[in-house]
Amino acid sequence: MQNEYLLQNENFFNITDELRQLSALCEKNGVIDKQLYTKYDVKRGLRDLNGKGVLAGLTEISEICSSVTVDGETKPCDGKLYYRGIDVEDIVNGFIEDNRFGFEEVVYLLLFGELPDKKQLERMKELLATYRDLPQSFPRDIILKAPSMDMMNGLARSVLTLYSYDPNPDDTSIPNVLRQCLQLIALFPVLSVYCYRAYSHYYLRDSLFIHSPDPKLSTAENILYMLRDDSKYTALEAKLLDMSLVLHAEHGGGNNSSFTTHVVSSSGTDTYSAMAAALGSLKGPKHGGANIKVVKMFDDMQQNISDYSDEDEIREYLRKILHGEVFDKAGLIYGMGHAVYSISDPRARVFKKFVEKLSEEKGRTEEFRLYSLVEKLAPEVISKERKIYKGVSANVDFYSGFVYSMLDLPTQLFTPIFAIARIAGWSAHRIEELVNPSKIIRPAYMNVHGRTPYIPLTER
Repeated sequence: MQNEYLLQNENFFNITDELRQLSALCEKNGVIDKQLYTKYDVKRGLRDLNGKGVLAGLTEISEICSSVTVDGETKPCDGKLYYRGIDVEDIVNGFIEDNRFGFEEVVYLLLFGELPDKKQLERMKELLATYRDLPQSFPRDIILKAPSMDMMNGLARSVLTLYSYDPNPDDTSIPNVLRQCLQLIALFPVLSVYCYRAYSHYYLRDSLFIHSPDPKLSTAENILYMLRDDSKYTALEAKLLDMSLVLHAEHGGGNNSSFTTHVVSSSGTDTYSAMAAALGSLKGPKHGGANIKVVKMFDDMQQNISDYSDEDEIREYLRKILHGEVFDKAGLIYGMGHAVYSISDPRARVFKKFVEKLSEEKGRTEEFRLYSLVEKLAPEVISKERKIYKGVSANVDFYSGFVYSMLDLPTQLFTPIFAIARIAGWSAHRIEELVNPSKIIRPAYMNVHGRTPYIPLTER
């Protein structure tokens, strides 16, 4: 469908010599001297050399802890993540011990600021099940008629289109915004899977099938139920996907997509526009797409490393990656390091405890051993080959991509799965921004271009 349009409009999308010349002009007049950032003490990325972010706001939704102060001196520590003041590792241990799913409980906690009792949790599940029904013609008219090659773009377009189906889309009162957020939390799994089914049918020529969500199933179960031809999955698969949703649900107000939610919400815009903006942020490979890079990097390593237990061979290959000699030649060991955490990422710690079990179920223990050795050796190689200002450890993307590949999730859905989880945090941040109205968020940029006189057209 879209391929036919592209063929008919081939010239429209071509990069011409004229555009190349104009782009050279853009680059020539767009470069800013890097020394000016130091001169004016501008913290690029709103972070200092140690990765500490510039304080831009206050939040009660979550806390990231990567250091402790002892005798007035700040020292790095094992990372901790708190949702509404509660340790995420305790939350995970709680629902694992009870042998139940945890994402719906976390949605309630993030939105309402406290843990639900049994009755409140059941009501949350019922609400999400009720809201999972799309308008009757939506899959046909919106998703199937204009399939996207990128699931995040398809998801964002679907979210923006839902604005047209909402009888009261611009009302920013908290009850209305809460209703919209709950509906989007419920619909993100459906929209993501349906966008992938449309893509696989029109672009990969797979058979087209659409499974309606089952109201009796959890969010994680429904993803696997709707995605797979036979709708079958194991308990361990569903529980590990649910854990992934819990660990990705929220990560402070300063991460790129949550900060985007605050910035856009501060303008007074509607919920659908705010969430579409957050999706655009998450799509970036430096944010939500990082785990895809991890999987591709390990695919490359498996093709080029003969012995997965040979530390010297693995160490040498990691050194080549850092020097841009192999893989994508970007000089990055993906999945290692984080803007905030230095000693450890708590999400990666939690993941690792259960990833080994899934690798045994899937017969992929050799790959797990390779991941474990890379996690052990990469910090050593990076510290030797690079000038670094803080410690380096595996981040959540290091293991999440491996989990998704073991769940046979297509790579096109890796980032949408992140969005399915993070919409819970975005919703909490949007409501927090609206509950605490302030000025529109508008940081300052210093102009460093000198004054130049205007030259009449006839004299240029």
